[in-house]
Amino acid sequence: MSWDTIFSIANGWALLMWIVLIALPRTQLVQTFVFYAGVGLLCFAYVLTMGLVLGDFVDPAPVGEGGGGGTFTSIAGVRALFASDGGIVIGWIHYLAFDLFAGIWIAKDADHKHFSRLVQAPVLLLTFMAGPAGLLLWFLIRERRARASAGPRRVN
Repeated sequence: MSWDTIFSIANGWALLMWIVLIALPRTQLVQTFVFYAGVGLLCFAYVLTMGLVLGDFVDPAPVGEGGGGGTFTSIAGVRALFASDGGIVIGWIHYLAFDLFAGIWIAKDADHKHFSRLVQAPVLLLTFMAGPAGLLLWFLIRERRARASAGPRRVN
């Protein structure tokens, strides 16, 4: 299986999970499905693709050309990690999994605080497209209601 195929499958699966999260009634079954079938499978795909790259099963020089030297301690090291199709796919699946996880948390938090689905949908779409921006927007939107539901502070 090529890296393009793995990339396309992961992208399509994540998109389907986002559609389910945003469009379907958010029952316990739907939430559980999106969590395990969405986030869980993306995490599994991430671990599997890491094994493929580290095991050198797909690309002859998967992490940086000629042995790489990829690390997380410098820009050059991270560039080396993403210098191959395998590295890019691994990074992209990482984003897909964590953005979907953030989306599930936002949806559950919004439901718990009784925000309408019309308020939730743009936040979830932004989280799908640009994860941290959507999460930041949700923090700003939820703040007043979160404080109100927490009640008065006690000082010890």
